[in-house]
Amino acid sequence: MRAFVTGGTGFIGSRVVKRLRDRGDEVVVLARRPEKAGGLDAEVVQGDLSDGDAIRRGMEGCQAVFHIAADYRVGMAASKRDSMRDSNVAGTERVLDAAADAGVEKIVYVSTINIFGNTNGQTVDESYRRDEADGFVSTYDETKYRAHLLAEQRAAEGAPIVIVQPGSVYGPGDHALVGQMIDQASTGKMPAKAFPELGLNMVHVDDVADGILLAYDKGKPGESYVLGGEITTQGDLIDRAAAIGGKKPPRMTVPPVLLKAMIPVSRWIGPPMGLPPNFREMISAAHNVTYWAKDDKAREELGYEPRDLDTGLRETIRTG
Repeated sequence: MRAFVTGGTGFIGSRVVKRLRDRGDEVVVLARRPEKAGGLDAEVVQGDLSDGDAIRRGMEGCQAVFHIAADYRVGMAASKRDSMRDSNVAGTERVLDAAADAGVEKIVYVSTINIFGNTNGQTVDESYRRDEADGFVSTYDETKYRAHLLAEQRAAEGAPIVIVQPGSVYGPGDHALVGQMIDQASTGKMPAKAFPELGLNMVHVDDVADGILLAYDKGKPGESYVLGGEITTQGDLIDRAAAIGGKKPPRMTVPPVLLKAMIPVSRWIGPPMGLPPNFREMISAAHNVTYWAKDDKAREELGYEPRDLDTGLRETIRTG
């Protein structure tokens, strides 16, 4: 099989590329910076999700498409919203249009459980539909939701699309906020907890990569599959990471009211603190919010078998 992969140089995508190559598949990777794809053993097409010509060139002769690339920042400056919409919504449309024109046999689109929005303490499944009248907690939330609807619409029209919805992805080599938080907690460098009640479904990156391949091999076009790991809270995640690292968790918790008070100056103080510049959006996406969804369908229909959180954290945290 010959496969085209967006996001192939990223945290999840690089693992998908390796799995495809390990089983003998040819892989074409779309990369803005080709040098980042140097260790992937894949053909590289220079470009990004804004480059329709590069996307179409990369798909020539491919039977499979894995659309993994996305802009997943939360709490970003308002000036970046248009570029996120172009990447997450218009970029997805470009990929799906090119796949249709190329006659690709199967497409796996990587969505997220965030498209359910705030589940308000419920643990939902793939059939859940949010009420748009409730609004969106972030631009990421909105753009991935719009892209998910787009993929569902194309699938309903006959496109061979299987959708997967990972939870909050973590694992070795994660340089995003989740990875930084796990590292700080496990090394005793976290001064205080923030949003300990934030509800998460934590899933190891290698389980997500396995789930994406299972979705290609066994998933039914038109269906969505949650790829989760273990449902927890941010506070529990911090406590467990600290325990595995042999450290005490932070005793202090930053009250949301304090972060709200700093909203007017967040673009200046956020980055030096290791936080995003838009506190308003960060708070909206984390305070009194749960992103809880069950992965029973993927387990039953795909044979998906994610590891538990403690096992995943031990594999992530270097304790010497």
